[in-house]
Amino acid sequence: MGNLYNTISALCEKRGITAGKMCNELGLSRGMMTDLKMGRKKTINAITANKIASYFNVSVSYLLGEEQKQKTPTLTKKDERTVTDDDIKFALFGDTDIDDDVFDSVKNFAKFAAEQRKKNKEGE
Repeated sequence: MGNLYNTISALCEKRGITAGKMCNELGLSRGMMTDLKMGRKKTINAITANKIASYFNVSVSYLLGEEQKQKTPTLTKKDERTVTDDDIKFALFGDTDIDDDVFDSVKNFAKFAAEQRKKNKEGE
């Protein structure tokens, strides 16, 4: 097992989630974690590293083990972080130069999906 796998696993454990749940929430392949664990992969690409670091509210340097002396941060289920529209655009499209109409459509769909999920939970 590599350091990257251990770091990500420790962050997941601190948050009280599985690595699979983290991958699902970030839209990443669970196989990535398996490959890291088994040593088939030693690193991840910059976009993936940024997604994971942002998710745990740590720096990419910390995630990659470049900040050796930094303590593992104390995480809660709901870390306080201001998410900007540019953060969302980058997460969804890999770019921040997205047409406002397209972005508004995505936000409206997300709102609709959240309302549907809430209705489904209330109906259970």
